[in-house]
Amino acid sequence: MSTLMTAEKVKAARLSIISNTSLVLVKLIIGILMGSVAVLSEAIHSGLDLLASIVAFYAVGKAGKPADERHPYGHGKWENVSGVVEALLILAAALYIMYEAVTRFTNGSQVEHLGLGTAVMAVSAIVNWFMSGYLFRVAKSTQSIALEADAWHLRADVYTSVGVLAGLALIAITNITWLDSVAAIAVALLIIKSAFDLTRDSMGDLFDKRLPVEDEAKIKEIFSRYQGGCIRFHRLRSRKSGSMRFIDLHLVVPRKWSIEEAHNLGDTIEKDILEALPNTQVIIHIDPCNKSLEPCSCGS
Repeated sequence: MSTLMTAEKVKAARLSIISNTSLVLVKLIIGILMGSVAVLSEAIHSGLDLLASIVAFYAVGKAGKPADERHPYGHGKWENVSGVVEALLILAAALYIMYEAVTRFTNGSQVEHLGLGTAVMAVSAIVNWFMSGYLFRVAKSTQSIALEADAWHLRADVYTSVGVLAGLALIAITNITWLDSVAAIAVALLIIKSAFDLTRDSMGDLFDKRLPVEDEAKIKEIFSRYQGGCIRFHRLRSRKSGSMRFIDLHLVVPRKWSIEEAHNLGDTIEKDILEALPNTQVIIHIDPCNKSLEPCSCGS
């Protein structure tokens, strides 16, 4: 992974920390002034987003380190580990929010300063919409699962902020304060869903799940340009570690070919794969065509 790409990811993670820190402080102050469990739940949500941003910042820095003797495949899975950690953090926050909401619903509560709550939720939604969009763009260009997870956190924050806004609006219209607790529970359920999705995606790469169907389709399309006669490929395997892809396969070539001819074809195919799928390590094993094992139109 290039130093420039790592620097871009670190810059994005640092900006996310700054943004989340500001939102946590504002939501916490306004939530306390209002006595609103929904706004306080959003402060907790943003607090977990802040912690997740810190984890992502640390992870992208570690993942950007080059391969070494102890880690010949690099350090990319730090990003996957950070995704799992972030998911557990937001799950814990969701459970706490639900506990507080049920407690307030049971014991009753008074929500004040609705105008302040509406303003802070609107500002939060706007800031997180643009911040998450920026993180999504950087995550896509750098293939960073840690930044993608951080982006989804902030995008979920947008939706939950809108949900709290709706709850506050209903309170203003109906004067039914328990709607605040209902809005908080809705926030918690959305957080739980994002935690589940993030855990699934991060754990998949930790257990060497194959690349997405669209990525493998690109590989097969590249091979279709060259295969024919006795040139074929098989035993395709793929996995991902952080932003790095790893692909290995067997390439069948004519038995009469020289080592140099087979090597050159392998290099050409590898170059095509790298153009289609950046941040990829490709290992190609050369097999001579063997009539006795599989159909082959080449001579022995």
